Amino acid sequence: MAKLFLLFLIVPLVEIYFLIEIGDVIGAGFTIFMVVLTALLGAALVRYQGFTTLARAQNEMLNNRMPAMEVIEGALLLVAGALLLIPGFVTDALGFLFLVPPLRQWLVQHFLKKRVMPVDNPGYEGKVHDTDQRIIDIEHKDLE
Repeated sequence: MAKLFLLFLIVPLVEIYFLIEIGDVIGAGFTIFMVVLTALLGAALVRYQGFTTLARAQNEMLNNRMPAMEVIEGALLLVAGALLLIPGFVTDALGFLFLVPPLRQWLVQHFLKKRVMPVDNPGYEGKVHDTDQRIIDIEHKDLE
């Protein structure tokens, strides 16, 4: 709870600081223009990449595969969209980083490696019964 409070306190202060500093260099009007432009550009990119990710997820499901990568990428795109809508340059920079597909896919793969149990769990034994190599029958063996 304290970390969340600090996050909601520090992020706006950092954004205000950078808005003031950048406004001093390029002017207030151009600073506001840049903030609005990054929000509009970011929203368009999030929309495009969201539809692309949705199409890939549908393709995975049509091929009887779990769209785990695509679901987590969709969540990261949602976070990117929220960051890009927050006025400021620091959150925009972070939001645009989440819009770089190779970086986003690396983050998803890293997340899945840390959080998902491997398929070759010794407690389960699967048998293949068809030519598509799909697992049809799964039996549980108690190892104790």
